[in-house]
Amino acid sequence: MPILCPAARPTPRARMHGARLCARAAAIAAIVTACAALAFAPPALAAKKKHQRLHPHTAAAAVAVSRAPLPASVLVALARAKVPASDISVVVERVGDPTPLVAWNADRPMLPASTMKLVTTFAGLSILGPDYRWRTSAYADGTVDPDGTLHGSLYIKGTGDPKLVPEELIDLVDKIRKAGIRKIDGGLVLDKSYFAASTRDLPPFDDDASAPYNVGPDPLLYAFKALTFTVTPNDNGTVAVDVLPPLDKLSISNQLVESGGSCGAAASAAHPALTTGADGIVTASFAGDYPLRCGPSTTNIAILDHSTFFARGFLALWKQQGGTFDGQITEGKVPTAARLVAVHHGPVLGSIVYDINKFSNNVMARNLFLTIGAAGTGAAGTGAASAGAVAGKPPATTEQSSRVIHAFLQKSGIPMPDLALDNGSGLSREEHVSARSLAALLQAANASPVGQSFIDSLPIAGIDGTMRNRLTNADVLGNAHIKTGTLRDVRAIAGYVAAADGTSYVVVSFINDEHAEGARAAHDSLLEWVYANAH
Repeated sequence: MPILCPAARPTPRARMHGARLCARAAAIAAIVTACAALAFAPPALAAKKKHQRLHPHTAAAAVAVSRAPLPASVLVALARAKVPASDISVVVERVGDPTPLVAWNADRPMLPASTMKLVTTFAGLSILGPDYRWRTSAYADGTVDPDGTLHGSLYIKGTGDPKLVPEELIDLVDKIRKAGIRKIDGGLVLDKSYFAASTRDLPPFDDDASAPYNVGPDPLLYAFKALTFTVTPNDNGTVAVDVLPPLDKLSISNQLVESGGSCGAAASAAHPALTTGADGIVTASFAGDYPLRCGPSTTNIAILDHSTFFARGFLALWKQQGGTFDGQITEGKVPTAARLVAVHHGPVLGSIVYDINKFSNNVMARNLFLTIGAAGTGAAGTGAASAGAVAGKPPATTEQSSRVIHAFLQKSGIPMPDLALDNGSGLSREEHVSARSLAALLQAANASPVGQSFIDSLPIAGIDGTMRNRLTNADVLGNAHIKTGTLRDVRAIAGYVAAADGTSYVVVSFINDEHAEGARAAHDSLLEWVYANAH
């Protein structure tokens, strides 16, 4: 019998309680499915106490708990990782009651890594609305013959759709064809004026420029500006190479051989060598031995610049549908005389936020951050800007986005005095926030009209997203919705825990230390402690 998870809850505590029950149901389903495949019985699941009403702390109690030391299990894990307690900040609060049970270095501004996405996604949901959709539009500035030839240029204007993937872009291609255009006799012009030029072609965060996490924002972001190569050995002795998305002027040279050898060598062989010829054709070359027993291997590589990647992706789909094009690819604004011929509406923001937080997608977060600066208003809620609100307008800049978000937080009564925004994704050494400030946002988010969408987007401990492989054998399995963050010298967690006694908690913790990489166990111990012992 299916368990129906309500879309909204009457109170913040009830919403988190419902999320806990649904998460537990998902955990049970996952365990049962795995056990059916492996033919052994699932472990016993601990019974849960009924949800309990919370009572405010007295002032004296508030002082006492705010000075409570870190849990012993957390201190032990920190010591093992060689991280001093001075380099961690922690806030634990009951949902609906901001009086901290634990407040350790709570007001110290820290590098939050990807937990900063919580600020961007909550602000986006609140300012733009969960049903907000990006538009990618096509315009024509010439006449179209009866045979479908456009005597002029085709303009494509983007507004920063974070998930313009082949399955979405093909909709725009189909609509252009339905408008009667089959051949473009002029140029293909990309209008990228929705974001300011200062937001584009930024240097990568680190030296790995081909890593997809380093892809910067763009008004015409296509398929995250990355190619996915999948190498698959077959029983007939061949090794197949598939690539997504399809790109015009992309060639695959496959010299892989199914034979003996190590899977380590196979992993290397599955990584292509990329070269660009004088004609602009990009060749991905694969060579070496690839044993059948190693199974499929996938490699993701960011290539080209945004404009070239989008144009080649569009043209690949255009030509697959029978369209032709022999002109030049340029950038420029849509002329006022050009007529609209097609519009594609992207997925709703609620589903975009789900992807951003579950999988910690940096470039999607950065595009949302800039969209807030172009389309949002600093007033709480959606609609026209109220008196005194900071209204966004294109072209978006990071400074404008930051102003709109700060104005929204102020009008919403969410105290975050130490919040410093850079690109909204956390992939930055310039973004800072304290644990207390982020806890305040989580309290407000849970009580807000968009609380259900926001909580549902967070990874569930031991179940999915970036928490899929953590706490899989712990009692907190399925009972914590936690956004994670990791950079060099940084570890972070932030979210909600539905404890064993039915009480729900806000949990935020940052570790900023050269040994942070090895301190994951400290954060896992904190979540386990909150689940079992925080009351």
